[in-house]
Amino acid sequence: MRNGFLRFISGAAMCVLATHASAAILTYDATLLGSSESPASGSPGTGFAQVTIDPVAETMTVHVTFSGLITNATQSVIHCCTGVPGVGTAGVATPIPAFAGFPLGVTSGSYTSPVFDMTLPSSYNPAFITLEGGTPQAFAALVAGLTADEAYLNIHTIGFPGGEIRGFLVAVPAVPEPSTWAMMILGFFGVGFIAYRRQSKMSFRIA
Repeated sequence: MRNGFLRFISGAAMCVLATHASAAILTYDATLLGSSESPASGSPGTGFAQVTIDPVAETMTVHVTFSGLITNATQSVIHCCTGVPGVGTAGVATPIPAFAGFPLGVTSGSYTSPVFDMTLPSSYNPAFITLEGGTPQAFAALVAGLTADEAYLNIHTIGFPGGEIRGFLVAVPAVPEPSTWAMMILGFFGVGFIAYRRQSKMSFRIA
């Protein structure tokens, strides 16, 4: 009876872990540099970008900070998808000229986007939707490009219309929530205790 209960707890822990993994929020980070442009811009500007996607709710949020640009920002967009991870150029996937509310006309700033509904055509560059064959396909292509390191965030400026600083967005490993860790530990304890009990019974029979 006790072993059955512990097996149940262990199984529940595994289910929680599986559910957490399947519903995990996807996070991608990028360091924005002039040297990352293709070709390199030579700009001393720097920045950081983070893109968060909920694949179940089909939403996206964007956070960007930047400073030290040589000329004022004119665009801030995500390009997708390059043919090779981490290099090359690609068309614009997100709205042109910039994310809603992004600070343009400045050489430094910070930005936190609203929650973009990725089921809406307004969350994309129309050309990207056309290229992918529809809005659902565009979302799938963007997520695939981000996951494959084939998408980058680019800040374009007056002096660098092709982009002054950019960075390829790289997936950040998901960290289990405290409740998930607790279930994991409990599950491991249950498995270990069952193994111990079995070993003890075998030792008793042999003796």
